[in-house]
Amino acid sequence: MAELTFTYGTMAAGKSTLALQLCWQLRENRSDIALWTFGQRSNNGKITSRIGIEADADAIENGEDLTPRIKKLLAEGVKILVIDEAQFASKEQIDQLGQLVDDDDVDVHAFGLSADFQLNLFPGSARLFSIADVARELPLTSTCWCGNKGRCNARVVDGLIVRDGDQFVIGDVHHGEVHYQVLCRTHYRTGKLGPI
Repeated sequence: MAELTFTYGTMAAGKSTLALQLCWQLRENRSDIALWTFGQRSNNGKITSRIGIEADADAIENGEDLTPRIKKLLAEGVKILVIDEAQFASKEQIDQLGQLVDDDDVDVHAFGLSADFQLNLFPGSARLFSIADVARELPLTSTCWCGNKGRCNARVVDGLIVRDGDQFVIGDVHHGEVHYQVLCRTHYRTGKLGPI
């Protein structure tokens, strides 16, 4: 029986790496695997990992009706779908993935963040928590600069934590105008980005 699984963690915890590893391992012995991403850092139809591995993937737009893509998967005989950046999916898209599992016996493995920089659940993640057969936190977690477990994805602009703004602003952990830093709950709350 097929399942919808959601594996989540903070930024830089290895979600994309694990999604790519799962896809690679499955493709060693099977040809019925598809790889999607709902948002990517490289913006060119690839899933990339910060440790340097990557793979081509179908890039899905937030809010896009998945019906044509699902029909294509089924026509190609796909039985396992691996998805990165699932937090960027809409509630309706997650429901379509659930229906793919239930009606067509396709396993869906979704990877993504649970919460945004304001510590609110992303719509895709919230729906996955509601309907996934299995939801599990990635066992490898990022740590705060203090050494405690990182629970919070802080958005940092000009050296300060930003606590308002659009939910969807894609950036990397340490690159570009907008960057993100994983902090423990205490240092997220106090806004302290380092020991000084």
